[in-house]
Amino acid sequence: MSQVEILRYEWDNIPWRKLERKLFKLQKQIYQASEQEDYPKVKKLQRLLLTSKGANLIAVRRVSQINRGKHAPGVDGKTALTNRERKVLAGMMDLKAEAKPIRRVWIPKPGKKEMRPLGIPTIKDRAKQALVKMALEPEWEAKFEPNSYGFRPGRSCHDAIEAIYSSIHRKNAYVLDADISGCFDNINHNELLDKLHTSPRIRRLIKAWLKAGIVDNQVFYQNDKGTPQGGIISPLLANIALHGLENETREALKKELFDYMKRTRPKASYLLSGRKISIIRYADDFVVIHEDKEIVKAAKAFIVEWLKKMGLELKDTKTRICHTLKMDGEEAPGFNFLGFNIRQYPGNTTPKGYVTIIKPSKESQKKHLYSIKQKIRSHRGESQATLIKNLNPVVRGWANYFRHVSSRKVFERIDHQTFVKLWRWAMYRHPHKTRFWIKDRYFRRHKNELWRFKTKEEHLLLRHSDYKIKLHVKVKGEKSPFDGDDKYWKKRKERGLQKSEKVVTPSSFKDRNTIFEHVLKQKVI
Repeated sequence: MSQVEILRYEWDNIPWRKLERKLFKLQKQIYQASEQEDYPKVKKLQRLLLTSKGANLIAVRRVSQINRGKHAPGVDGKTALTNRERKVLAGMMDLKAEAKPIRRVWIPKPGKKEMRPLGIPTIKDRAKQALVKMALEPEWEAKFEPNSYGFRPGRSCHDAIEAIYSSIHRKNAYVLDADISGCFDNINHNELLDKLHTSPRIRRLIKAWLKAGIVDNQVFYQNDKGTPQGGIISPLLANIALHGLENETREALKKELFDYMKRTRPKASYLLSGRKISIIRYADDFVVIHEDKEIVKAAKAFIVEWLKKMGLELKDTKTRICHTLKMDGEEAPGFNFLGFNIRQYPGNTTPKGYVTIIKPSKESQKKHLYSIKQKIRSHRGESQATLIKNLNPVVRGWANYFRHVSSRKVFERIDHQTFVKLWRWAMYRHPHKTRFWIKDRYFRRHKNELWRFKTKEEHLLLRHSDYKIKLHVKVKGEKSPFDGDDKYWKKRKERGLQKSEKVVTPSSFKDRNTIFEHVLKQKVI
């Protein structure tokens, strides 16, 4: 389909699936060229993508119709586009190195009184960022390290958790549980631009977005560091800034790792010694895992210096070294990561003498119960059906997130506490009715279960324990949706695809790159 033919279509009649497939084919070619380190070809293909009318249309569609932040206005105040305006915007994306300032909004951090800044670009800048991201992402997917899981297509929090489990379930170890302080707000612009090593055109564009400035409460501020949380391309830029953390740390500690290997194993290999340390990262949160505490300390010292080059540092209040099984000084065993608690417990029934258990952290449980409590309290004057309608997404989201670990007992306990809150809700509404009357009015049989919160019209409140524990299969090594192994990715995501979907594309996966993508996981946990 030619560029001219595309423009003849009305917006709703544009063959989107055909354009997505054509775009994906081009992205796979970029990935392959990057994997082969044929960078002149990479830049040639990226230039072709950036000038493609189909890619321009898809970029506009994603930011104005599909992404969750599509109605968030930038400094120009535009919240929505008509189909005609979308088509006009797609036709005028000239990719000049110009950018409007971002509009800063403040949202509360979950469970805290602190506020988190989000920077919202204009719709035009968001579309341009989406287009550049389409060109850059496959190049960097071919470069990224295997244990980087945050904000990457085909990867998730659960892959990171499974990677941690694989690293410790056969051994107990020391863990550096680290958090980078203000990662998105402090990245050094010059270091990031040099690290991109991209074409002058893309470099100028990204520099314009980084230097665009911030409008906060109608006051303009210049920014000389950081990539604003809220931009479409910001997560990719943050991943690029942190690329190398895993491999360079492993390389720097090779001598120490080899020496430790010689002390503990009859046969030691210098080449294989680097594999004995695990560095697993999700966005700006990461862990370093090894059996020897001194090696973990050495890794921390190296990482502190490594981060300085990018203008970053570890957050002392959220960084600790602990052991997976035993007390280490005043540090309790185990650690929390992405809302999960990961710890080993002594167990005489196992050959190793301990068992590794991953479950929802106490803080995650507390936040979730508080959100249930607030939802029930805010619906005191509403009908039972309305309460069920608004409570079900809260239960479903949390249960789906934690169903891949040892959550059965936690689910049952939260179900009981939810029942108590619902009973109090019903008693508050009918203070003069008997318990038997309240039970008959609000709690009914469902299949073989009694006491389900259910209306006569069959509106049923979900229970956490309705969600059976299901093992998550971690993504293989360095696999990427752009690698051409469509059979692998189709099999991996087949349950989430339409039956008519024959080609797996990045749009087949849940798009985490929305304007609020940086806080999605915090909302769940």
